[in-house]
Amino acid sequence: MTQPVRVRRLTEPEGQKLQRIVRRGTTSTVRYRRAMILLASAGGNTVPVIARLVQADEDTVRDVIHRFNEIGLACLDPQWAGGR
Repeated sequence: MTQPVRVRRLTEPEGQKLQRIVRRGTTSTVRYRRAMILLASAGGNTVPVIARLVQADEDTVRDVIHRFNEIGLACLDPQWAGGR
């Protein structure tokens, strides 16, 4: 069986920034949901539980966690490209 997907250990500034985003709730919906995913994972929740919490697909939750482990808090900002 594979290892469960977990967020790496948060640094103090990262944890504070994520909590600030979630508590204020004044940022974009995408940033808010991604911060919720990361905090829930850091709290020890599994991917299916987090997916139900933020009403997202399990693959989306895994993608956000993997992206955070690679590039840090830059994963909070969506990288959408233009159309055609």
